[in-house]
Amino acid sequence: MNSLYEFIIEPLGDRYANNKKIGEKNLILNTKIESWKFVNRYAKVLEVPLAIKTPIKKGAIVVVHQNIFRRFYTMQGKQSNSRSYFKDNMYFAGIDQIYLYKNKDKWKSFGDRCFIKPLKNSNNIDIVREEPNTGVLKISNDKLTNLDIHVEDLVGFRPGGEWEFIIDDERLYCMKSNDIVIKYGNEKNKEEYNPSWANSG
Repeated sequence: MNSLYEFIIEPLGDRYANNKKIGEKNLILNTKIESWKFVNRYAKVLEVPLAIKTPIKKGAIVVVHQNIFRRFYTMQGKQSNSRSYFKDNMYFAGIDQIYLYKNKDKWKSFGDRCFIKPLKNSNNIDIVREEPNTGVLKISNDKLTNLDIHVEDLVGFRPGGEWEFIIDDERLYCMKSNDIVIKYGNEKNKEEYNPSWANSG
């Protein structure tokens, strides 16, 4: 059972990450299906596409677009699966809906995606916690490597192109290579910013 052009995946755990364990207690974070920020982004690859050569292997763990597992309300007010739904907890995922993959123990970007960790704002009188449009490259890709931009480099990026993800308890911004507009180098005196709520506890 293979698709020609799409992956077949299943969610790791529930479709929504609505709960968070704090010590011995379970905190309810969300009760609405419309809240896309709480949709589970992690999936397991059941089958790879037949017509596309891909480094992603069957059984790999992937990070996907939030709309794959998301549920919606129809015009009649009934809950409905996304158009990615296949059957029996299986879903289709296009190559543009997968951002990270892990065949073994290390995350790798898929396609033209990269992941940036924001910096803590050094201006103590500013209420904004992180420096705008600046961060440390944490997960790179071949295009950036060819441009001599490497993991742990401090970079600047265009506003509005970043998407927030929580990867292994770290809040990272996903964006395309073209969203990175400047390389500052490797500056060790900059403090990375990770809000406390990003940690699963």
